[in-house]
Amino acid sequence: MATSISNSADETAAFGEIWGRKAGLGLVIALSGDLGAGKTQFVKGLARGLGISARVHSPTFSLVNIYSGGRLPLFHLDLYRLDTREQILSAGLEEYLSPAGVAVIEWAERWFGPLQNPPVQTGPPAGFFRRISLESLGETERRIVYDDFGT
Repeated sequence: MATSISNSADETAAFGEIWGRKAGLGLVIALSGDLGAGKTQFVKGLARGLGISARVHSPTFSLVNIYSGGRLPLFHLDLYRLDTREQILSAGLEEYLSPAGVAVIEWAERWFGPLQNPPVQTGPPAGFFRRISLESLGETERRIVYDDFGT
């Protein structure tokens, strides 16, 4: 696990953009962090790194937003409104564990449990699964703890 400090929303998005440029087909990114921690900012940058120009926003009420127009499609999931793994599975979201593009899952701990070492056993193969935890340290400062992806 590696750690970075972001001092602004723009820096958090830039971190996501780096990941988007390196992302390959089938990548699943599990995001965790409290409300306002920067999860959606990261996804905005990720989309930019994939070459997606659409306006990115959190799919809290629709569960999934799909963005195309970049080098890979982006499937943006938000599990905030789902409380249990059973609710997530009954919503039919398992297909996004093997995406035909890149899937990023906000509130992923609701599906996979706490995002910590050792690697999650219920997710996709470790080579295509990355975890990121965002923690608010102040009004604009964030600690980003992540699986090393060469960033």
